[in-house]
Amino acid sequence: MLLELFTMAYNCLEALASLVFGILAGSIALTGFGLDSVIEVVSGTALLWRLRADGHPHGDRAEQLALRIVGLCFCALAAYVTWESLETLLLGEAPQQTWFGVAIAIASILIMPSLARAKRQVAGQIGSAALAADSKQTSLCAYLSIILLVGLGLNAMLGWWWADPVAGLVMVPIIAKEGYDALRGKTCCDACH
Repeated sequence: MLLELFTMAYNCLEALASLVFGILAGSIALTGFGLDSVIEVVSGTALLWRLRADGHPHGDRAEQLALRIVGLCFCALAAYVTWESLETLLLGEAPQQTWFGVAIAIASILIMPSLARAKRQVAGQIGSAALAADSKQTSLCAYLSIILLVGLGLNAMLGWWWADPVAGLVMVPIIAKEGYDALRGKTCCDACH
């Protein structure tokens, strides 16, 4: 439970910073990353509710609902990032350079893998598919951080404005697959059984 609370607190800060700097810079990749952090907070809230249902007669239903919430959040994010990235590319709306965004991406690259690993371990111990899906979402955040860093870095260092929305589009299949898998109830724990 403490692990999830720490993740949620970090994601709140990450979301706030990413959304503020993403909107100010006009960066779809950074804004999408911030929205992913918001989704992780929603997912974390659902998981806390699920964890409190352990041992309760309706615990299985809580597990399935939490897993569905994680999946739907992924799918909503994939749709948003697709729309905004394509619109930015088609309209030629160049985002500003944002070194704050680069710093946010680096921080997440350093923090998220450890959180994901810890969540996977706890998910295996308590047999929670929803927590396993959430650990995948945390891992996804680390992968998205790398893509974000590349997009923002190319824009900041070389002035390649299009790298930002392209980075957003590169994120979409990864996000969509995770959403689809979570909605089907498929998680990283499935490979362990």
